[in-house]
Amino acid sequence: MIIDTHCHLDDKSYDADFLQMLQNARNSDVRGFVIPGADINDLPKIAKIAKEHSQIYFAVGVHPYDKDGFDDKILREFITHDKCIAVGECGLDYFRLPKDENEKATQKQEQKRVFLAQLELAIEFKKPVILHVRDANEDCFNILKEYATKLEGAVLHCYNASPLLLELTKFGNFYFGIGGVLTFKNAKNLVEILPKIPKDKLLIETDAPYLTPEPFRGRRNEPAFTSFVAKKIAEILSLSESEVCELTSSNAKRLFKVF
Repeated sequence: MIIDTHCHLDDKSYDADFLQMLQNARNSDVRGFVIPGADINDLPKIAKIAKEHSQIYFAVGVHPYDKDGFDDKILREFITHDKCIAVGECGLDYFRLPKDENEKATQKQEQKRVFLAQLELAIEFKKPVILHVRDANEDCFNILKEYATKLEGAVLHCYNASPLLLELTKFGNFYFGIGGVLTFKNAKNLVEILPKIPKDKLLIETDAPYLTPEPFRGRRNEPAFTSFVAKKIAEILSLSESEVCELTSSNAKRLFKVF
């Protein structure tokens, strides 16, 4: 059994063959799915998908790039849905900041405001958090270190191999989402740090339809391809694929309290 802990199944690229995509996943022993929130306007579609499929759950959240659409009232409407199991994906992403220093500072501050609001929401409703961190390791570390003991748990989605972020395990219940990037030829840093991650904190994800693993890089990603991630993890950690699947599924169940 594999649980894909981060897949955007609400993406329009699945509209034409959604049921076949799910069957492909089942054929690859994927038995659980978590759809993260990104754009607040997508929440109705996400909730509908989760309601119609027993193995699909979702999170409410606003991606840093969609911070301008943040609406606490709407998040609160969906967080009480019986298939909502987390808050996110939320965090900081400094990859596309403007060059103007004043505008850059303003954008960073606004991202932090929206991020902190979602952390507070997760604490209030006792939900784990799905984190998005890109080119913002230090700021995220400092924020999460302060919130660590208050959170029910958190997963660093698409873990970027930062040694600093790995240090968060000293302060709280942090998990690490490993996806198709691990199979890339330029994934040296992630390959090297993977054995240092506590095994009981490893999760498998796809970020589908993005970050398709080898050997299908360039195609639309989908949950069925988690098997290639599991195989690569097994190779690096000298485990069997079945051990990796059992381990990561057990971790997902512990974090999200479902499946």
